[in-house]
Amino acid sequence: MKQLFTSFLILIAVYAKGDITLPSVLSNNMVIQQQSTVKLWGWASSTEKIFVTTSWDNKTDSVITDGNANWQLNVQTPKAGGPYSIIFKGKNTIELTNILVGEVWVCSGQSNMEYHSFYKGSRDAQAELAYANNPNIRFFHIPKVTAKHPQENLNATWAASDSNTLKTFSQVAYFFGKKLNIDLNIPIGLVLAAWGGTPAETWTPAEAINQDKLLKDALAAQKQTPWWPKDAGLAYNAMLAPITNFKIAGAIWYQGESNTASATTYKELLSTMINSWRKEWKNEFPFYIVQIGPYNYGDKPVGAIIREAQAKIAASVPKSGYISINDLVDDVSDIHPWNKKDVGLRLANLALADTYNQISIIGKTPEFKSINIQKNKLIVDFNHVPSSLIVKNKLISDLYIAGEDQVFHPAQAKIKKDKLIVFSPLVKNPIAVRYAFSNAATGGLFTKEGLPIASFRSDNWPLDMSGSK
Repeated sequence: MKQLFTSFLILIAVYAKGDITLPSVLSNNMVIQQQSTVKLWGWASSTEKIFVTTSWDNKTDSVITDGNANWQLNVQTPKAGGPYSIIFKGKNTIELTNILVGEVWVCSGQSNMEYHSFYKGSRDAQAELAYANNPNIRFFHIPKVTAKHPQENLNATWAASDSNTLKTFSQVAYFFGKKLNIDLNIPIGLVLAAWGGTPAETWTPAEAINQDKLLKDALAAQKQTPWWPKDAGLAYNAMLAPITNFKIAGAIWYQGESNTASATTYKELLSTMINSWRKEWKNEFPFYIVQIGPYNYGDKPVGAIIREAQAKIAASVPKSGYISINDLVDDVSDIHPWNKKDVGLRLANLALADTYNQISIIGKTPEFKSINIQKNKLIVDFNHVPSSLIVKNKLISDLYIAGEDQVFHPAQAKIKKDKLIVFSPLVKNPIAVRYAFSNAATGGLFTKEGLPIASFRSDNWPLDMSGSK
């Protein structure tokens, strides 16, 4: 809060002189969204006329500062390329240089999104540092700060990817951006706003939480800690609100572990957050989710509930999707799986397939579609299985089947191309199947192309929150 107050005093002093000032997200080395109507904005003396010249078309636009010392105008951006410059001229002149035009993605969540080379067990980033120098990948790393009300600016700068800047930058975001940069052959801007331990409520505008009794009550179940905020809107106000004028291509999200205390409300919570972001950005941008990984949360199936909610959000919220990482965890007692490279690559493949229409890319998570009852067997169909199913390590674990008594028993299975045939000698008339539907289940069922089948249940029976499956 002290940092924001100091910035506010600086802005007051600048306004008094009448100088043009810009938000930190508009600065040297930035990446701006290609082929778009992009907003440029800032502050100056009231009624001051500001001239803005963009080097990609040598066009000059102008705007007059309003009575609140604010100004903004829209410019059209070209296809990806650069470097370019932008000149802002009024009583003073500011020239921004080394600007690239490309694709800009917000990368947000808690510690698994924040995870960088200094995290315990980090491997991929350390190996990548020698190859990290890439001027066509730019980072905008937002510091951890809170505010009770939405802020207009923050303290961050754009920087090119190199062996220094990558050390403290998100591994998931970096490998996501690197894949996009290589496959699309265009500059990529990565805006990182992540804070370990934070629940989704603090990333959601407070108004959206407070007007919903279910979400307000769920927030009350979150425990206060000395390490991260939990109250509605605090991280959003300081870390995202200042950049909602900045045009983006989409967002990736890795969070959910800290919402297990109120897992049953997570679907409504995250849907509310996504819709709130899109409202503030005035843009229905793509939103891609990392399902939380297998972890020993305890007796209650809260991890399974969060993963189910994340899959349901992807099915119900337009332009959203998710990836499963149930195979990327080698220690279910560690809430921070070390493999972040494959997480980033899967997110990138999802974006390439879904946002950038790269039809040759297999990116969508294979998931449960339906069951067909055939006597004592269940025939399970899936979405997004291009060819056939396979089993790794010769075993499908965490597979259960139940009849009308709703008692689940371990099941056997056979694969027939893209279908799973499930049965158990203990269940003569099966009607429901569950796969990897527990906190720490890792499964073992994949597509031939190498993507894991996401955990699922075919039923919607009440869950035993005392700890059974």
